[in-house]
Amino acid sequence: MKNKINTIYKQAERFAEITNKAIISGNISRAKKLLNSAENIFETGSNETKNVISNVYVYSVSTFMELRHCNISNLFPKSLKAEYIKQINASGV
Repeated sequence: MKNKINTIYKQAERFAEITNKAIISGNISRAKKLLNSAENIFETGSNETKNVISNVYVYSVSTFMELRHCNISNLFPKSLKAEYIKQINASGV
């Protein structure tokens, strides 16, 4: 079970890295496709999968985008944007 959990988290980290690289390179259409894929995984996945997408992927990508002063509202799909807003509200920022 431990290897499975590590693998899921590592996959989400890698997926976030790929999304971030697309943003850095200016390939916004690819970044949007990746974000939409994450949205689809988030909406159709198990509770464990939803937690991983929210806690690893959304957190990593949103932090990266904020540091780069990207407009998050234009890129994040609806459900991922809602998760981002939950994270912001929970952090007290």
